[in-house]
Amino acid sequence: LLSEESAYPANPDSEYGWEKLFSERLFLSFARNYKIRARIARLHNVFGPLGSWNNGKEKAPAALCRKVAVSTGEVEVWGPGTQTRSFLYIDECIEGIHRIMAGDYGQPLNLGSERMITINNLVYLIGKVSGKDIKIKNIPGPTGVMGRNSHNKKINEILGWQPKDMLEYGLEQTYNWIHHNIKTHAEDSTS
Repeated sequence: LLSEESAYPANPDSEYGWEKLFSERLFLSFARNYKIRARIARLHNVFGPLGSWNNGKEKAPAALCRKVAVSTGEVEVWGPGTQTRSFLYIDECIEGIHRIMAGDYGQPLNLGSERMITINNLVYLIGKVSGKDIKIKNIPGPTGVMGRNSHNKKINEILGWQPKDMLEYGLEQTYNWIHHNIKTHAEDSTS
C-alpha cells in the first residue's frame, strides 16, 4: 500500500515520478507564498471510456480491452502477468476530485482503489466481460513495479469517503466503448 507519507524520502523509480513530486512541491510553494488555495490528488491508474485506447499511450485496462476485443482467443501480456495494480474507474475519480476540491485539506491525498489485481487476472476479467474464452501468452516486455495500490486511510479520515470498487462495471463500460470503436473503424475502412 502506498500511503501519502511513503513518497518521502523521495526515491521515485523514474523521471515521471520525480516530475509528479516536483509538481506537488511547486503547488504547495505557490499556495504558501501567494495564499492561493491548492489541492493535490495523487491519482492511481484511472481508466474508462473516452480515453486513449489505440495510440500507444493507453493504460493497461484500455490496452487489454482492445487486445481482447480483437482477439480470436489468445492475448499477449508483457511480463509474467503476476504484477499487481489497482485501477480507479473515471466516475469515482471525478467524484473524488470534487470532494477534494471542496475540502479544506491542503496536502496530497491518494485517490485510487485499494483493490489489487494481477494483470493476468485483469485479462481474464475482461474476457468474462467480452464473453470470450481467453488464453494468455506471457511475453517479454516492460512490466513496471511488481505491485502497487492506493492506501486510502487518509482520504477516508479527511473526507469521510473513499472510492467504491467499480472495477467490473468500469471494465464493462470501457470494453463496450472500445469494442464499438473497433467495429466503427472497421466499417469506415470498408466504406
